[in-house]
Amino acid sequence: MKRTLNTLVILVLAIGFFNATSTEFNKYETKVAIIKFKTEVIDYGTVEQNSDGTRIFAFTNTGNAPLLITKVKTSCGCTVPSYSKAPILPGESGELEIKYNTKKLGAFTKTVTVTSNAEGGNKILKIKGNIVASK
Repeated sequence: MKRTLNTLVILVLAIGFFNATSTEFNKYETKVAIIKFKTEVIDYGTVEQNSDGTRIFAFTNTGNAPLLITKVKTSCGCTVPSYSKAPILPGESGELEIKYNTKKLGAFTKTVTVTSNAEGGNKILKIKGNIVASK
């Protein structure tokens, strides 16, 4: 009886193993958005205190699905992002405007995290520079 039960279990497992189908999806049928930035680091260089701290990160959706930016988070309150909430269609370009408060003197390096539906998840951008006193 025990031998028959073991044989039956092995037979059921073997049939299940050989009948299993692949769950891999065809990569070529899946549409994804891909965000490609012109540059991922903006160097302000040396700028005078209280000057215009606005810079632009230009990007293109190189994927085959609409790109939707859902959130842009900066590493401090001294950096304010501005971006379009509308979807960026495949092949189209967009801009992410970053305004850094240039009141504080000295060198700075800040990060900007872009959350979207793009392949690869979050994208981390950087701004850096040095603020010197006005003449």
